[in-house]
Amino acid sequence: MSMDPDWNLHRTFLAVIEEGSLSGAARRLGLTQPTTARHIDALEAAVGAELFLRSQRGMIPTDMAQALRPYAETLASTAAALMREASGAEGAVRGAVRVSASEIIGVEHLPPILTRLRRRHPDLVVELVVSNLVDDLLQRGADIAVRNVEPTQDALVARRMPAVELGLHARADYLAQRGTPRTIADLSAHDLIGFDRETPAIRAILRRYPGFGREAYALRADSDLAQLAAIRAGFGIGLCQTPMGSRDPDLVRILADAVSIELGVWIVMHEDLRKSARCRAVFDALVEGLDAQ
Repeated sequence: MSMDPDWNLHRTFLAVIEEGSLSGAARRLGLTQPTTARHIDALEAAVGAELFLRSQRGMIPTDMAQALRPYAETLASTAAALMREASGAEGAVRGAVRVSASEIIGVEHLPPILTRLRRRHPDLVVELVVSNLVDDLLQRGADIAVRNVEPTQDALVARRMPAVELGLHARADYLAQRGTPRTIADLSAHDLIGFDRETPAIRAILRRYPGFGREAYALRADSDLAQLAAIRAGFGIGLCQTPMGSRDPDLVRILADAVSIELGVWIVMHEDLRKSARCRAVFDALVEGLDAQ
């Protein structure tokens, strides 16, 4: 091909692969469906390969499309980072900062911190990504991340926060009905709440507590928020951050001497952002807020 494809074609390609249809991508991008279809046709002509199989179920990505997807995602992340960078005047705490955090931290811990930050800096906009997936800060998928795994890349600035303890909790009325376990062996007679798919962090826990494998759970969910909601609803017994559990009058910690898991917390950003006033303000606010909790 004589020219590189226009960025709009890559943007449309990513929208179609994420939405699964031309109509969904068109609504997301504010385009007409024929324009969206023309973009896909033009990109297929440019790369010399079919990217989607058209069917009644929508647009099914081919192997080639799946291979190109990470590059399109990188382009989208870079474009978003460029706009965030352009949104802030040099030396001013204004513009957008994208923060990635795990589910529990993002929902249970960050809102009051971000509220105080907003009142201090009313021209600052925070884009909060709540996910247990680890965003790639080197690719600028986020500007700042609150992680439960220690970063290893040299190009990242990290601040280790006090670790959070996890312990087994249940609603008081569940324990009143089913009895309170006195030993780990007693848990086999209870409804346990836990993970569905293993992750490296979960495998580390299983090495210490091998009896907490997937087969032990009456409710399996990979969402920490879903697990917490089930504990709060009285479904059964599950892991919960102990400071959070102690603030809930309906929850009771059990087997505190037998089950105690330390969860590390790090606040991380790319070293290139240290001189950004808005990113520094958010980073410092997160350090201050999480250190005080």
